[in-house]
Amino acid sequence: MPVQQQLTTGDRLLAEWSARRRSIGRVDFISTILDDVTNGAQALGELDFAKLCREHRVPEPSRQVVQRGHKGRIYLDVQWKEHRAGAEIDGGQHGLGLKRVEDSLRDNELVIVKNPVLRIPVLGLRTDPDAFMDQVQRLLAGRESSE
Repeated sequence: MPVQQQLTTGDRLLAEWSARRRSIGRVDFISTILDDVTNGAQALGELDFAKLCREHRVPEPSRQVVQRGHKGRIYLDVQWKEHRAGAEIDGGQHGLGLKRVEDSLRDNELVIVKNPVLRIPVLGLRTDPDAFMDQVQRLLAGRESSE
C-alpha cells in the first residue's frame, strides 16, 4: 500500500529488506512479494495474479505499463509486450460509479489498436483462478505470432 500511495518505492523497500532479512522470519515469502512490488505490482490482487502466473507457468508480464490511447495515457496492470496483450486485475472500485464506463472506453481503445486486455476481478482470482489463468494462457498462445 505505501508503494501504491507513492509514499515509498519498491526499490527502497527492497534495500531495507536486504539490510534486515536475516533477522526476520518468512524470508522466501517476503522476498517474493518485494520482488513483485519492485517490478510494479501495486495492489494485493496484482500480487495474487503474479503468484498465479508463476504457478501456471505463464510468462512474466511487465507491470503498470503505459500505453497511448485516443485521449491520452492508458495504464495497464500487466502487459505481455511480445504478445501485444494485457490484463487488468479489477478490485471492487471498478464497479463503482462511472469507473465501469471509463474502463470500457479504455478497453475499447486497446481493442481498436489490436492489444486486447482480459478483465480479471480479484474475486475471480479467489473463486476460480484456474479458469482465469486458462483464459490468460489461451490469449497468449493465440497471439504468439503477433510480433
